[in-house]
Amino acid sequence: MSQEEEEPAYETPPTHHLLGLLLKNRRPPSAVNQVWPGLYIGDVATAKNKALLGTLGVTHVLNAADGPHHIDTGAGFYQDTDIVYYGVEAADHKEFDLSPFFGPAAEFIHDALAQKGKVLVHCARGISRSGALVLAFLMIRERLSLVDAVKAVCSHRNILPNAGFLRQLHRLDTSLASERGGT
Repeated sequence: MSQEEEEPAYETPPTHHLLGLLLKNRRPPSAVNQVWPGLYIGDVATAKNKALLGTLGVTHVLNAADGPHHIDTGAGFYQDTDIVYYGVEAADHKEFDLSPFFGPAAEFIHDALAQKGKVLVHCARGISRSGALVLAFLMIRERLSLVDAVKAVCSHRNILPNAGFLRQLHRLDTSLASERGGT
């Protein structure tokens, strides 16, 4: 049997390889970038700029740093707009378990895009928490591997989920690959 005939099962690369992918081909930082059709990652200034959100056509906001001790915009902040709000009260440290939010955040983004909406996912700087949730969405709903999700997002924006989030995404990727039969 030739090498072309043997298709090895997908295996999630080690986190140091993923880190290398995340740090490859960095570009100057930007406040907001479209990273997937209808899906933006941005920072707190973008989330608080209703005029900019209107210009971008944003219909849904996912705040990955919700809460009074983080970025307390909340649904009330957008009450004078038609924006649908979803908040995740996450801390950006490696001990925080973001994984329980992967599924609900992926569904929020998916439902918004299915309605032809546009979604802003943000945290403080639009790098770690928001990046991790967008990667999880791409893996869960768009069926991308973690490597392909990283490449897709990083071709448009610098993201760098913290080491704990990267390990959680690694576990998610391994689990999804197993469920999908390694393809």
